[in-house]
Amino acid sequence: MSKNLLITGASRGIGRATALLAAAGGWTVGVNYRSDRAAADEVVAQIEAMGGTAVALPGDVAVEEDVQSLFAAMDKFGPLHGLVVNAGIVAPPLPLLEMSGERLRRMFDVNVLGSYLTAREGARRMARSRGGEGGSMVLVSSVAASLGAPFEYVDYAGAKGAMDVLTRGLAKELGGEGVRVNAVRPGLIDTEIHASGGQPDRAERLGRTTPLGRAGRAEEVAEAIIWLLGDKASYTTGALIDIAGGR
Repeated sequence: MSKNLLITGASRGIGRATALLAAAGGWTVGVNYRSDRAAADEVVAQIEAMGGTAVALPGDVAVEEDVQSLFAAMDKFGPLHGLVVNAGIVAPPLPLLEMSGERLRRMFDVNVLGSYLTAREGARRMARSRGGEGGSMVLVSSVAASLGAPFEYVDYAGAKGAMDVLTRGLAKELGGEGVRVNAVRPGLIDTEIHASGGQPDRAERLGRTTPLGRAGRAEEVAEAIIWLLGDKASYTTGALIDIAGGR
C-alpha cells in the first residue's frame, strides 16, 4: 500500500529532488508551492510519467490558513505517513546592522513560524493519540545554524537554529506517538535558492573551499531525507545530519 507524503517547497531544489525520489520509492506525494504553479505542475507530471501519484498544492507556509488547507488536501489520500518541512527563503547578503525590519519579519515568518505551523499540523495527523498511524518527519535545516553565516545571512542562520531546536524537542514529544522527527542540515548545495538571494554562483564558488572541493547536489540531500523517512531509519529520531561536504 502506498504511503502519503507532504513536502513543502517542493517545486524546486531539494524539495523537488525529494519529491521525485520519494515517488520512485512508491510514496504518494503532495507537492507544495507558493507561487510557481508551472514548476510544481512539472514535478507532478514527471512523477505521473514514472507511474506515481502526486498533486500540486498551493500555499504560503507563513499563513496558518494556507498550511491547514495543505493538510486538508492531503487528507483526501488517507492517513499521512511522512512530512518534509522544507519551504524556506533567503535574502541578499547583508550584515545584521543593515537589515530592515521587513526583511527580518518575512525571514522568520517563513522559516520559523512556517516550519512550526507545518510541523504542528503534521503532528496532529500522524500522532497515534489523534488517530494517526505514526510516521516520520524530516526538517530541512542548514549547517548555517552552526556557522552563523556572518555578513551574509545571520537571520537565515538564526531561523535554521530554531529548526534544530524544534527537531530535538518535537522528537521527544512525539516519540511515544510513533512519530520520528529528524533534520538534515545541508551546506553549499547547488540549487536555485542562491539566485533568489542574489548570488547564483555562490554554491559553485564557495563549494570549492569545502574539504570535498565541490558544491553538493540536491539529489544527495534527498537521499538522506528518504532514508530518514523510511523504515531503515527506524531507531533514528532527534538527529541532525550535516550534508555539507565537511564544511
